[in-house]
Amino acid sequence: MLNRFFVRNLLLITFVLVVCGSINLSAQAANIDSYIVRYLHITEPINLLVDAQGNTRSFSPEDLSIGKKLFETNCTNCHVGGATLPNPLVSLSLKTLKGANPARDNINSLVAFMRQPMTYDGSEENYWCRQVPESWLSLPQVESLAAFILTAAQKAPGWGAENF
Repeated sequence: MLNRFFVRNLLLITFVLVVCGSINLSAQAANIDSYIVRYLHITEPINLLVDAQGNTRSFSPEDLSIGKKLFETNCTNCHVGGATLPNPLVSLSLKTLKGANPARDNINSLVAFMRQPMTYDGSEENYWCRQVPESWLSLPQVESLAAFILTAAQKAPGWGAENF
């Protein structure tokens, strides 16, 4: 009789823990864009290069989801799938971002570009890309946007493909 009581309660406790755990996972997953998981294969925080000195910072799947949403809202008119419609020779591929002057292959340099867009060779202001002042997007938002772009450039199939 005692064993039966123990087993029943153990099963009940296990059931409650599983249900509560799945509710918590569902709530977390609701904040993560499916593209981040499916195509970028990000389910845990990742470290991204922050500066040219090799320093890194952790970005969560939620941070990347925020960045993706900002990209969709503000950048997809010209940058569909990492391409650059006004200038198809300058995509958002990692190779192209690294080749810019200055390079745009880390969070700080990409944020600096968004704050003050310059041409690919860095010689003058770029009027194709909108300037993103602090009054429009905060630093954490722009960093999430940069993190999404850099992660997509590294992991997304076809992102910024340069075979036109």
